[in-house]
Amino acid sequence: MAFDIKQRGKLTYYYRASRPVFSFVVTEAMPDGDLRVYLAGLTGGESATRNLGLSDTATMDPDREIPRVFETWEDWLKEAGVCNSITELDFIEMHVFGCQPKSPSPLADPAGYAAEIERLRTAYGRAYAAYFHDHLPEHGLPARFTVHVVDVPDKVASYEFYTTALRQKNRTGIKSI
Repeated sequence: MAFDIKQRGKLTYYYRASRPVFSFVVTEAMPDGDLRVYLAGLTGGESATRNLGLSDTATMDPDREIPRVFETWEDWLKEAGVCNSITELDFIEMHVFGCQPKSPSPLADPAGYAAEIERLRTAYGRAYAAYFHDHLPEHGLPARFTVHVVDVPDKVASYEFYTTALRQKNRTGIKSI
């Protein structure tokens, strides 16, 4: 399904639906020809159940979920004609909200719940680091914020991501200072 596109000044919005709530991609033209790129949030409930073929009660699996988020963003970027690969972007900010586990119950099994929280913190940290190391080794690293929240509207969600990146016309390699 092709994006509907609306341009207002230096902003271009890529969205779907007759009465959209958000844009999947928003680009901001910079004076030097670079593009600031904003990518909409994805939730683990959406990617884990639909895109990974997991059940609604699936255990959160960061090693599979994190790469799927980047793959989905890359698909959107290609569809919008912004770039051909996510490797063409340099990530500035990445906002990652990790949801509290759906099970075990913190009331019925406090020790199990605490263990699951710790498993998730470790697994998400490992998965984020692995993605940048394995897929974007020549890139710098974004500022990143991870927050566990009590609830989100998607009842099967395990996280929500959204990000800001830059597609630079004249990129040079990383120089350590």
